[in-house]
Amino acid sequence: MTAQFVDVLIMGAGLSGIGAAVHLQKDCPSKSYLILEGRNAMGGTWDLFRYPGIRSDSDMYTLGYNFKPWTNPKSIADGESIRQYIKDTAQEYGVERHIRYGHKVLSADWDSVNAQWKVQVDVNGEQKEFHCNFFLSCSGYYNYAAGYEPEFNGRDQFKGQVIHPQHWPEDLDYTGKKVVVIGSGATAVTLVPSMADKASHVTMLQRSPSYVVGVPEKDHMSNKLREYLPDTLVYRLARTRNVALGMGLYGFSRFYPEKMRNLVQGHVEKAIGPNVDMKHFTPKYNPWDERLCAVPNGDLFRALRKGKVSVVTDHIDAFTEKGILLKSGEKLDADIIVTATGLDIQILGGMSLSIDGIPYDVSKKMYYKGLMFEDLPNFGMVFGYTNASWTLKADLISEFVCRLLKHMDKKGLRQVTPRNHGDVEHIPFVDMSSGYIQRALAKVPRQGSKAPWKLYQNYVLDLLMLRYGRLLDGSLEFSHPAKSVSRSTASSAVA
Repeated sequence: MTAQFVDVLIMGAGLSGIGAAVHLQKDCPSKSYLILEGRNAMGGTWDLFRYPGIRSDSDMYTLGYNFKPWTNPKSIADGESIRQYIKDTAQEYGVERHIRYGHKVLSADWDSVNAQWKVQVDVNGEQKEFHCNFFLSCSGYYNYAAGYEPEFNGRDQFKGQVIHPQHWPEDLDYTGKKVVVIGSGATAVTLVPSMADKASHVTMLQRSPSYVVGVPEKDHMSNKLREYLPDTLVYRLARTRNVALGMGLYGFSRFYPEKMRNLVQGHVEKAIGPNVDMKHFTPKYNPWDERLCAVPNGDLFRALRKGKVSVVTDHIDAFTEKGILLKSGEKLDADIIVTATGLDIQILGGMSLSIDGIPYDVSKKMYYKGLMFEDLPNFGMVFGYTNASWTLKADLISEFVCRLLKHMDKKGLRQVTPRNHGDVEHIPFVDMSSGYIQRALAKVPRQGSKAPWKLYQNYVLDLLMLRYGRLLDGSLEFSHPAKSVSRSTASSAVA
């Protein structure tokens, strides 16, 4: 079997993968590359999720790419608009011809002799092999095949439909139906008001409350400025403002949690009116111990005031034929139950890694600058922010990878490996109490107690470190393994 060779392999054709490809074309135009996408469509998360009301929980001035202005009037955008933005980007920069759909990456083995990755890929049941010098994973952080669903007693007894948002039926008609949405995170907060117009009633059933905050769907200032200023300038102004605002609010939350709690609670109490008990919106944890849920234009609050939506805080005892029995003894009748219970965390798309045939365990290693793994050569993973827009970090990571590649070419080097030479303590990857984060701790890499192994979750610090920081920082080990003649047997990728 003749393997196809490219300089860089990118896994995933979603928001991160398309962005990485554009950065690579702009900063390293001489590099050949391919994008391997396991599904048969572009867009990643924004193509997979099709439930009612699917939208961003970050503003598009920061969730958009730093090289392509977001010009849609909506700053909190629906899934279809984001999907189109990704497609437009791929078309504008000619990325589409580099994508190989239906290519599921199974494993990657680093060949130290040739300084290459040997990547095994499933293509419609047939196994193919690709070789590359650098591998960049842009596959996100969850399992695309299935979401997370806890075991519910008596689930088989329920006579209605049980649906997970990750697999929303295209032909689902919930007109006049009683709907119970289990969950209180971003997906539930999105689904509940979106289904309220057609359903007879929607109940959001939560074990415990989450912080929700109303945000405007449109950025009226930026939309007005577009009448007088170029799109690029308006985009950069809005992006800078929103980054500063987001960092300011996050910092305020960490230093003054009680004051932030009072601000958020006061906003919600005013928005939902006197007929809704505030206990359903009073979490036990501090703001930003878990991610805040955005409510565009207060749609959830309006639905509550109209009586089309109700919130119940309780634990599930069992499913019944007609709905759900709660621990309190209360019964919730339902025709449809939506399990918005979260994601099944899975990094690297479920692929396995090895070095010269020896398995490499990501969970035992540290994360270098939030993008490379300790002792793993020529490999990067795009993982965005948990306290800000994903793409802010994704752009910086792609830029840094390009800096690395250009430096290696200039110096005639073929291999770069992060090494821990100091006394660095291993600590959890992310300091958040969200259920999906806690479930993932045994699967994900560790971060270190100090730089460059520490994840600061701070855009300004990451900007200084990744865009302007020294590459020769004592933790990156560069080398130049001798080339083997076996590389010549690999065919070049067709652009």
